Amino acid sequence: MASFEVEGGLSLKGEIVPQGAKNEALQIISAVLLTSEKVTIHNIPDILDVNNLIDLLAGMGVKVNRIDRQTCEFQADDVDINYLRREEFKTKSGHLRGSVMFAGPMLARWKKAFIPKPGGDKIGRRRLDTHILGFEKLGAEFTYFPEDGFFYFTTEGLKGTYMLLDEPSVTGTANIIMAAVMAEGTTTIYNAACEPYIQQLCLMLNSMGAKISGIASNMLSIQGVEVLHGTEHRMLPDMIEIGSFIGLAAMTQSELTIKDVRADMLGVIPDRFRQLGIQLSITGDDIHIPAQDVYEIETYMDGGVLTMYDHPWPGLTPDLLSIILVVATQARGSLLVHQKMFESRLFFVDKLIDMGARIILCDPHRATVIGLGRHHRLRGISMTSPDIRAGVSLLIAAMSADGKSTIQNIEQIDRGYQNIDKRLNALGASIRRL
Repeated sequence: MASFEVEGGLSLKGEIVPQGAKNEALQIISAVLLTSEKVTIHNIPDILDVNNLIDLLAGMGVKVNRIDRQTCEFQADDVDINYLRREEFKTKSGHLRGSVMFAGPMLARWKKAFIPKPGGDKIGRRRLDTHILGFEKLGAEFTYFPEDGFFYFTTEGLKGTYMLLDEPSVTGTANIIMAAVMAEGTTTIYNAACEPYIQQLCLMLNSMGAKISGIASNMLSIQGVEVLHGTEHRMLPDMIEIGSFIGLAAMTQSELTIKDVRADMLGVIPDRFRQLGIQLSITGDDIHIPAQDVYEIETYMDGGVLTMYDHPWPGLTPDLLSIILVVATQARGSLLVHQKMFESRLFFVDKLIDMGARIILCDPHRATVIGLGRHHRLRGISMTSPDIRAGVSLLIAAMSADGKSTIQNIEQIDRGYQNIDKRLNALGASIRRL
């Protein structure tokens, strides 16, 4: 198990370019299974989860040509789908929730899919009901074999239908879209997720010959086609990493410029950090954050304590709430963080409390942060990263703290952030990988 040794209290300065979007990559790379022709993808994040997904495709027989670490050509013209029943696939995919995204393309093209119970972050229940119910409405039959942990889907042919999703799940919406693009007839998906990642997937599929309308709305209409073709696609920059860098700049009193952020796709993210008192300016596709001695959390007009909560797009993504919580610890004022989606995602606050933060964990979903206003710095401690987002939040806390911190289990951070230690050290951080 690797760890980071972090020397805190250093200010950073310079420019940084965000990686490609992890959550988009898991969908886009799975979609290459929908065609036998070559698909070229650019701006791929060089992170564990994405690299593992590419390895799984190669194990299935997909031809993979890695032009460089950010560009890859795929061709799924000779796929062994029975590989998905083998123990090797089960072992590799058990740590990767993104493997569930194979189901939609496989049902569309081969009329069967084998999916092991997926792994990923331990942040609470992450049910697959939306995926399964959507497939069933399209005409697939579903069986679960608890003895080997496999979900087994079969169909004689998917047929378009109307469906109202029980929740606007991003991965559920993506999986259903990929199944529906080759179904017979028209599929209407209401209460669909409309995150930028879903928009990107739809645009890529349309460039392959799909017929999807309603993109960027919560009602999608999909006219099924018989075959899809090759294409070339460039992924968005990772909005979660962009938010992480904004929070890092504020916590460490650093002056940073985040380059090529695709500001038109960031939604409410810049405004939520402004509500924390962080000064930032957007010029073209660059975000500049000046060094700030103090930042103060806004209150409601009646003086009430500000609440930040996750919400389906265009609301705030839940992946940034851990970052926002950490940033609030050194602000002036108070903040209530309400994590609605995952009941275990706030449990990392015990480490922040050990570092000297003033946080009240109200229940599994809510935490109240009373900002220290830099009157007292956090102190360095030894801690363990429980998941990707909490891990980078603890890294930000450690970089702002007095003294040295050790963060164990950094494989969790590596799953979502490429070469984060090298990139931040180039700006003046002191992070040593052990």
